[in-house]
Amino acid sequence: MTQTLKALGQLALLWAIYLGGNWLVAAAGLPIPGNVVGVLALFSLLCLGVVKLSHVELAADFLLKHLVFFFVPIAVGLMEWGGVFYDYGLVLAAAILVSAVLPLLAVGGLSQLLRRGRG
Repeated sequence: MTQTLKALGQLALLWAIYLGGNWLVAAAGLPIPGNVVGVLALFSLLCLGVVKLSHVELAADFLLKHLVFFFVPIAVGLMEWGGVFYDYGLVLAAAILVSAVLPLLAVGGLSQLLRRGRG
């Protein structure tokens, strides 16, 4: 029972940091998602020692263990777009392939160019 209450308290702390990130984005009009600001805030608090790992570890372990369940709503939402995937599937696949291969080639070429300059 105490383990459950401890995990709920830790979850409340994580949620408060998340809400703080959302509030900061709304108040400052930042062009980034509030959850990203919340993660950066949590990282900063952990690095500075304001929040100890033991203060969030139980809840974080639980969330990571069940992470796959958070993708179910996304998958269900994608099912509603089935017609788009059916109509433009080849174009979408080509766009994904090109956007993956071009940076790979650019980074590979740049690293070879830099290596030749040193060697």
